[in-house]
Amino acid sequence: MPANRLVIREKLRAAAAAGAHLVVFPECILTGYGFESAAEAREHSEPLPGPTTEMIADDCKELGVWCLFGLLERDGDRLFNSCALVGPSGFVAGYRKIHLPILGVDRFTTPGNRPFAVHDLGGLKIGINICYDGSFPESSRVLALLGADLILLPTNWPSGARPMVLPLAQARAIENHVYYAAVNRVGEERGFQYIGCSRVIDFNGNLVSSSPGDEEDILLAEIEPLRAREKEVVVVPNRFIVNRVGHRRPEMYQPILKPSPFDRPR
Repeated sequence: MPANRLVIREKLRAAAAAGAHLVVFPECILTGYGFESAAEAREHSEPLPGPTTEMIADDCKELGVWCLFGLLERDGDRLFNSCALVGPSGFVAGYRKIHLPILGVDRFTTPGNRPFAVHDLGGLKIGINICYDGSFPESSRVLALLGADLILLPTNWPSGARPMVLPLAQARAIENHVYYAAVNRVGEERGFQYIGCSRVIDFNGNLVSSSPGDEEDILLAEIEPLRAREKEVVVVPNRFIVNRVGHRRPEMYQPILKPSPFDRPR
C-alpha cells in the first residue's frame, strides 16, 4: 500500500500539472484486487476517511483539484470495495460497490449499502459506479435522474472483458445523455492481465479520449456539463426530437422492482 499510495500522489501531481481539475484512478488502485482470503484483504484495508484520504486531501488542497481513487474500505467487521472522493476541502464522500461478481476480492466484500448519490464539484455534477456496477443500466439511470453530468467508472477490466469495453461505456452515455469515463488499470496481478482501454465518452456516444491499450497513461478530456443537461435533442423541430431521459415510461417498468427467477442475491 505505501508504494501504491506514492504512485497515486505522483500521478495526481502529474495530472494536475497537465491541467486536470478532477483526477480519477482505477478500482482498488490503493490495495490491489486479487486477494485469496478475507483475512489477507483485510490487512490491506483502511477506513474512510482514513490515512490515505488525509494525505490526498493535503495534495488536493495544494493543487486545487479533486481526486477519486479505489481501495478496500474497512468498517467494523465488514469490507467494502470502495472509492474515495477527496477535494481541496478534504474528504467528500465514499462510494461502496453495489453489484458484486464472484471474482477476486469481491468474493469477500459486502455489497454496497448506501444510496446512489451525485456530488457537485464546483459546477460539475458527478456520479460514481465501480466496475461491475456499469453492467447494470439502472445504476447509471439513477445517477442521471439525480442530475449527474459525468458518470465515473473506476474498474479492473481483465482480458476477458475486452468485447464489452467500448459498447458498455457508449450505451451508458447515450441512454442517459451524460459523459461517461471508464478508468481501467493495466498490468498483471495474480494471473489476471488487465487491459487498460480507459476512455471518456460524450453524451452522444462519441469517443472524446482514450488510452493506448494496455500501456500506463494519463488521459485528459474536457467536459461541458451544460451540454449534458440538455436532455432533449431537437434534430428537426416538431419532426425529429428524442429525449432518452424525459421520454421514460416509469409506470411500465414495475417488473424491475419484483423478484425474478434469475435473482442470485449476495
